Amino acid sequence: MLKTPIGKLRVMGYFEGISLLVLLAIAMPLKYVFDIPEAVTLVGSIHGFLFVVYCLVITYVTYVTRWKWHWPLVSFAVAFIPFGNVMLDFKLKKLENHEEATV
Repeated sequence: MLKTPIGKLRVMGYFEGISLLVLLAIAMPLKYVFDIPEAVTLVGSIHGFLFVVYCLVITYVTYVTRWKWHWPLVSFAVAFIPFGNVMLDFKLKKLENHEEATV
Protein backbone atom coordinates (compact mmCIF):
# COMPACT_ATOMS: atom_id res chain seq x y z
CA MET A 1 0.00 0.00 0.00
CA LEU A 2 2.86 2.40 0.68
CA LYS A 3 4.35 1.88 -2.76
CA THR A 4 2.10 4.41 -4.52
CA PRO A 5 1.34 8.05 -3.65
CA ILE A 6 -2.36 7.22 -3.26
CA GLY A 7 -1.46 4.32 -0.99
CA LYS A 8 0.50 6.71 1.22
CA LEU A 9 -2.54 8.99 1.38
CA ARG A 10 -4.77 6.06 2.31
CA VAL A 11 -2.49 5.09 5.21
CA MET A 12 -2.18 8.68 6.42
CA GLY A 13 -5.95 9.04 6.14
CA TYR A 14 -6.43 6.13 8.50
CA PHE A 15 -4.03 7.60 11.06
CA GLU A 16 -5.71 11.00 10.85
CA GLY A 17 -9.18 9.49 11.01
CA ILE A 18 -8.35 7.35 14.03
CA SER A 19 -6.89 10.35 15.83
CA LEU A 20 -10.11 12.29 15.19
CA LEU A 21 -12.19 9.43 16.58
CA VAL A 22 -9.99 9.15 19.67
CA LEU A 23 -10.29 12.89 20.19
CA LEU A 24 -14.08 12.89 19.87
CA ALA A 25 -14.91 9.58 21.55
CA ILE A 26 -12.33 9.37 24.33
CA ALA A 27 -10.58 12.66 25.01
CA MET A 28 -13.63 14.93 24.86
CA PRO A 29 -15.68 12.79 27.29
CA LEU A 30 -12.67 12.64 29.61
CA LYS A 31 -12.52 16.42 29.60
CA TYR A 32 -16.20 17.23 29.94
CA VAL A 33 -17.53 14.27 31.94
CA PHE A 34 -14.58 13.38 34.15
CA ASP A 35 -12.92 16.82 34.26
CA ILE A 36 -9.59 15.67 32.82
CA PRO A 37 -8.66 18.44 30.33
CA GLU A 38 -5.15 17.06 29.80
CA ALA A 39 -6.62 14.32 27.58
CA VAL A 40 -7.80 16.86 25.01
CA THR A 41 -4.50 18.72 25.21
CA LEU A 42 -2.49 15.58 24.47
CA VAL A 43 -4.77 13.93 21.92
CA GLY A 44 -5.60 17.27 20.31
CA SER A 45 -1.91 18.00 19.77
CA ILE A 46 -1.33 14.59 18.21
CA HIS A 47 -4.41 14.97 16.02
CA GLY A 48 -3.31 18.44 14.93
CA PHE A 49 0.11 17.14 13.92
CA LEU A 50 -1.42 14.24 11.99
CA PHE A 51 -3.87 16.59 10.28
CA VAL A 52 -1.04 18.82 9.07
CA VAL A 53 0.88 15.80 7.78
CA TYR A 54 -2.31 14.55 6.09
CA CYS A 55 -2.71 17.90 4.32
CA LEU A 56 0.92 17.76 3.18
CA VAL A 57 0.37 14.25 1.82
CA ILE A 58 -2.73 15.50 -0.06
CA THR A 59 -0.57 18.23 -1.60
CA TYR A 60 2.12 15.69 -2.50
CA VAL A 61 -0.36 13.27 -4.10
CA THR A 62 -2.07 16.08 -6.01
CA TYR A 63 1.25 17.22 -7.45
CA VAL A 64 2.62 13.75 -8.27
CA THR A 65 -0.53 12.23 -9.75
CA ARG A 66 -1.85 15.43 -11.38
CA TRP A 67 -5.20 14.99 -9.68
CA LYS A 68 -8.23 16.89 -10.86
CA TRP A 69 -9.37 19.64 -8.48
CA HIS A 70 -12.16 17.66 -6.80
CA TRP A 71 -9.92 14.91 -5.35
CA PRO A 72 -7.84 17.16 -3.06
CA LEU A 73 -10.96 19.09 -2.09
CA VAL A 74 -12.85 15.92 -1.12
CA SER A 75 -9.78 14.47 0.61
CA PHE A 76 -9.50 17.62 2.74
CA ALA A 77 -13.22 17.81 3.50
CA VAL A 78 -13.56 14.21 4.74
CA ALA A 79 -10.94 14.88 7.42
CA PHE A 80 -13.62 16.80 9.33
CA ILE A 81 -16.17 13.98 9.25
CA PRO A 82 -15.92 11.02 11.63
CA PHE A 83 -15.31 7.89 9.50
CA GLY A 84 -14.97 10.17 6.45
CA ASN A 85 -11.54 8.81 5.60
CA VAL A 86 -12.91 5.27 5.67
CA MET A 87 -15.55 6.20 3.11
CA LEU A 88 -12.96 7.96 0.95
CA ASP A 89 -10.64 4.98 1.20
CA PHE A 90 -13.00 2.83 -0.88
CA LYS A 91 -12.82 5.36 -3.73
CA LEU A 92 -9.06 5.80 -3.38
CA LYS A 93 -8.51 2.04 -3.47
CA LYS A 94 -10.36 1.83 -6.79
CA LEU A 95 -8.41 4.82 -8.09
CA GLU A 96 -5.13 3.31 -6.92
CA ASN A 97 -5.90 -0.02 -8.61
CA HIS A 98 -6.84 1.79 -11.82
CA GLU A 99 -3.56 3.74 -11.78
CA GLU A 100 -1.53 0.58 -11.22
CA ALA A 101 -3.27 -1.11 -14.15
CA THR A 102 -2.48 1.76 -16.53
CA VAL A 103 1.22 1.98 -15.62
